Amino acid sequence: QLFYSFFKSLVGKDVVVELKNDLSICGTLHSVDQYLNIKLTDISVTDPEKYPHMLSVRDCIIRGSVV
Repeated sequence: QLFYSFFKSLVGKDVVVELKNDLSICGTLHSVDQYLNIKLTDISVTDPEKYPHMLSVRDCIIRGSVV
């Protein structure tokens, strides 16, 4: 519950989410659920040369277990 409450307080703010595979995604936190699944809008990646397939993505949902 502690992490869920913390993430809920960040809704609407710009955040950087670092995944277990070292991909970092910047975006606006749109929503989070009790499993810490995260929905980001207006995203960008911190290393677009390494992840060019992410350049066309604007919104994404990230499973909590990969953060």
